[in-house]
Amino acid sequence: MDFDLSKPQRLLQDSARTFFSRECAPERVRELMASDTAHDDNLWRAIADQGWTGLIIPEQYGGLGLGLVEMAVIAEEMGRACLPGAFVSTLWASALIEKAGSEEQKAKWLDGISAGDVKATVALLEASADWNPAAVQLKAERDGEGFRIHGRKEFVNDAAVADLMLVVARGEKGLMVLPVEKGTDGVKVTPTPSIDATRKIYQVDFDNVYVEGAMASGINAALEYSMGVAAIALSAEMLGGMQWTLDTTVEYAKTRQQFGAPIGSYQAVQHHCADMLLYTESSRSAVYYAAWALTEHDPLSRNAVSIAKAYCSDAGREVGNLGIQCHGGIGFTWEHNLHLFYKRAKANELMMGDATFHREKLAQLVIDAKD
Repeated sequence: MDFDLSKPQRLLQDSARTFFSRECAPERVRELMASDTAHDDNLWRAIADQGWTGLIIPEQYGGLGLGLVEMAVIAEEMGRACLPGAFVSTLWASALIEKAGSEEQKAKWLDGISAGDVKATVALLEASADWNPAAVQLKAERDGEGFRIHGRKEFVNDAAVADLMLVVARGEKGLMVLPVEKGTDGVKVTPTPSIDATRKIYQVDFDNVYVEGAMASGINAALEYSMGVAAIALSAEMLGGMQWTLDTTVEYAKTRQQFGAPIGSYQAVQHHCADMLLYTESSRSAVYYAAWALTEHDPLSRNAVSIAKAYCSDAGREVGNLGIQCHGGIGFTWEHNLHLFYKRAKANELMMGDATFHREKLAQLVIDAKD
């Protein structure tokens, strides 16, 4: 059995690494994180020109129709570059539309996302910040052919730049997804301060907003799948950040002199670097297995996704801790790029559920399987 990437996947990895090193250098990341939205039209267009906005969208809707392993390859390189912007939000939304949308909605929005003309996001969380969709309380009330929503969503990624917001609400028969397009009357978007300035989050208020085209069939399964896709993408991003932190720390340990010798010659520093390597490689195994399992509809794919997200959430934080330990004082400074990756890891740790959330989910899956 071959556990390595295939030749085309390695070519994709090399292409992505070259692209992001050219288009998304740390100086550009810092410029975007200082902006209001962390979005750059030119960078987004360049990503779309590579076909990556439609990476997992079926070819009939203008996408590349690739699998989640290829998506993880790209997401890992995005994490290595600490890419700002709405890629993960749009990826989550596109997976949700593919599973829950009508043919007309898929043709309208998936084509636009594939072409880079539409950026999208999903509004799921409310005041409880519970990632379990069952916690959604926002009511959708029938009004003629459409629905009206009145309430608030919290921690919505990239809401200020999204052309389409998929709002998860509760109707009379269960959960539904309401597509709210940019510029709809009654929608107010307010920035929320966050630790990761490279990916902005927002509070979104809906004041008696009227929406047509609700998606109401198979929503629980669609949310489960699309959140699994997003969790894998975030885990792969964290993996890329871990690899950057490890490479940067090892290089620093080789050159930084203390007491007449490189600090990498001291056993305590070597232990930290060895632990970082262990976390990084174990995360890689978990991420790519989960991506393969969900692509192949493996019966244990839900377990694999939760294992990957739980492990990477802890590992990303620990690798950041150890990287800062090895760098010493310089690791705490604004000037060093290490904090960009550490803050991204902390934000990703919480998004789509932290390690505790996924361990509880795993326990439930195991108990259900025994029953």
